[in-house]
Amino acid sequence: MSGFIKIPAIDVRDGRVVRLKQGDYAQETRYQSKPLALALSYAEAGAEWLHLVDLDAAKLGGYTLSPLVQALRAKSGLRVQSGGGVRTAADVEALRSVGVERVVVGSVAVKSPDEVIDWLQRFGAEHLCIALDTRQDAEGVWRLPTHGWTTSAGEELFALLERYRAAGLQHLLCTDIARDGMLSGPNFDLYAQIRQRAPSLELIASGGVSGLDDIRRAREIGAASVVLGKALLDGRFSIEEALAC
Repeated sequence: MSGFIKIPAIDVRDGRVVRLKQGDYAQETRYQSKPLALALSYAEAGAEWLHLVDLDAAKLGGYTLSPLVQALRAKSGLRVQSGGGVRTAADVEALRSVGVERVVVGSVAVKSPDEVIDWLQRFGAEHLCIALDTRQDAEGVWRLPTHGWTTSAGEELFALLERYRAAGLQHLLCTDIARDGMLSGPNFDLYAQIRQRAPSLELIASGGVSGLDDIRRAREIGAASVVLGKALLDGRFSIEEALAC
């Protein structure tokens, strides 16, 4: 990835464009746009990448968005970064086969790091993005919930991050769950800690972007890219403004 990339995000549940607050499936906002039409509008505006999340699969397993990815590949030049329900090497292969350029691996990256480290070698680090989405506990430790953020996990962010960094990880997506969908700005302090510990990683900032200043700040702290979700859907800025920022 060259330069600083702004990546519009589309989260899909039951075939609809939605956003969740803090990863809570009970706090869902639905949007009128259809996933394919919305993605094509981003492509027409000049977006290069799309971050596509299968929320049904994130919770239950079984990726459902292959037809959408294939349609996007046929109708646009969008490069697709996508995940949700990726549990096995066969799942990674299936997403790659329909045109997902970078497969996002979340829960299994926390639960089975040895297996996912093998995938980095098998599929190539450029084709995998490890999503270490995190929530700070009462003691101030950054924990890593799994399965659509619904299941608590005992793993600690920075310990697991070091394992992946040493194994050759290239792309890291990190979301402070408390900021996601809240329009309160990403957790730049957390990102600064990540950049200090693993400066070679291409950090993808995600969760809480509320305006163009957040995009600028993400670039200033050294992120490789930023994911744009609720603020873009709610019209706080346009995709054209974001791309020009």
